[in-house]
Amino acid sequence: MTGHSYCTYGPLAVGATEVMFEGVPVWPDAGRFWKMIQDHKVTVFYTAPTAIRTLIKAGGDLPKKYNLESLRILGTVGEPINPEAWMWYYETVGDKRCPIVDTWWQTETGAHMITPLPRRARVEARLVHDAAARHHHGDRGRDRA
Repeated sequence: MTGHSYCTYGPLAVGATEVMFEGVPVWPDAGRFWKMIQDHKVTVFYTAPTAIRTLIKAGGDLPKKYNLESLRILGTVGEPINPEAWMWYYETVGDKRCPIVDTWWQTETGAHMITPLPRRARVEARLVHDAAARHHHGDRGRDRA
């Protein structure tokens, strides 16, 4: 259901044009994503950390051969992204100018709940600890907001 929401219903509901890719990102060559972004002037690119790590191994400098200036937001989904892949994605693909929205473990919400983008948050984040946490951590477990 989440894939349908993210990839189809959500974008179409707001009148967006989308380019959807299904297949192996490195076949017939590892420039497939980058060519698609260049040719269709993709503005938001959303992929899994596994694909990012695969693309790094397949030729980390390959994105530089394509015009990716249309990109304004990068996104990841599926599993937590490791710091090295995040940095490569930000620096190499996003040219240090595109924020990254990471939605790992937000499957149940069907949307970004907390993002680094201004005016996009739907919730107010607050760190709190319950009684069990206070029992295990003493006073540090109290909400001090």
